[in-house]
Amino acid sequence: MRWPMPATFNLTIGDNHELGQAQPPTPEGDAAITQYVNFMIGLSRGGSGQVIIGPHTIVVTRSMNDFGSLPSPATLALRGTGTTVNLGTQGTYAYLFAHYGGPGGGFAEVWYVGNLNGSISIPATGLGHGLSGWALFTAPGGAVPDGGTTVMLLGAALGALGMARRFLKI
Repeated sequence: MRWPMPATFNLTIGDNHELGQAQPPTPEGDAAITQYVNFMIGLSRGGSGQVIIGPHTIVVTRSMNDFGSLPSPATLALRGTGTTVNLGTQGTYAYLFAHYGGPGGGFAEVWYVGNLNGSISIPATGLGHGLSGWALFTAPGGAVPDGGTTVMLLGAALGALGMARRFLKI
């Protein structure tokens, strides 16, 4: 039985949706944050390692939370600001990256959100730093069309082909 999600679901630093953290998450560009998330996905539970980008060494740690087999690779889909994030339907996005702190410092929190949907809330502050922005990532095997819609479209296409074949036959 599926239980309905509350109107707004609140994620917190270190909760059971936490995938891990990156400290300090500099640089902050699209390619860099994608590298942090994909490196984190590849870590074993409780593991850590370093991502080196130019002169920057970023320590990436993975939480002890068990999500089973994680979908990868993560692909950056959307960036934004503010504490409310719309995930859409369940499975549309797999990971949520939030940067706390300013240029050259702070930390990043990454949550697994592949099993969540709708509007969620993330903390405005974390470990003494303010939220500076977030990013949503997709992964293979993410959102797929609703089964009913797929069957309806397939049926319509096959019906149209059958009609065309009948009328074009001489």
